[in-house]
Amino acid sequence: RREQARLRASVLEEDTEPWQKEPQFSGLHRVGGVDLSYSKGDESRACASLVVLSYPDLEVLYQDCRMVPVTAPYVAGSLSAQEITFLLWLFQVLLVDGNGLLHPRGFGIACHLGVLTDLPCIGVAKNLLHVDGLVRDELHKEQVRSLQRSGEAFPLTGTSGKVLGMVLRSHSNSSRPLYVSVGHRVSLGTAVSLVRACCRFRIPEPIRQVWHPWGRYSSL
Repeated sequence: RREQARLRASVLEEDTEPWQKEPQFSGLHRVGGVDLSYSKGDESRACASLVVLSYPDLEVLYQDCRMVPVTAPYVAGSLSAQEITFLLWLFQVLLVDGNGLLHPRGFGIACHLGVLTDLPCIGVAKNLLHVDGLVRDELHKEQVRSLQRSGEAFPLTGTSGKVLGMVLRSHSNSSRPLYVSVGHRVSLGTAVSLVRACCRFRIPEPIRQVWHPWGRYSSL
């Protein structure tokens, strides 16, 4: 937690790359997706999976999966630098299966990856973390039901008054939303727009492909 607090000060919640300011992100060519899977009953090792897709075609360019040592017991939102050293230089932006600023300590896995790589990162979660007074109560459920079309979204504002993320309906065929948050070097608006642009289904392709069995395990 002390390490997270130290690194938290380095998070940039703004667009820093030229492609982020271009229409349809025309300067963006490679989008990464990452997933860290910890073995049940064995907290000493984890499988770090990466896929890199072309943009905007969303075709797989590169995939890898490696078993990496974990130097400390697993805690949600925490990871060691060892787990990400092989992810560098392969992509321009990374979509992470997890949270960024939408996190109990304001520094989830998408922030950690972003700061350690100094690359744009976006947190994409399937469920809402109870953070800063945010709860999945009837009001929240009603707001989710109000999202009728693909691309519609609403902000997640905590009791502190800070907007921690956005709830996004990513596809017209699924009413289950995604919870998008800033990881590093990207604005929340850009994060939501890019996640939506990467969705052929509910889950954005970089994350959906990294889950795919042949993508996750092909190099083991």
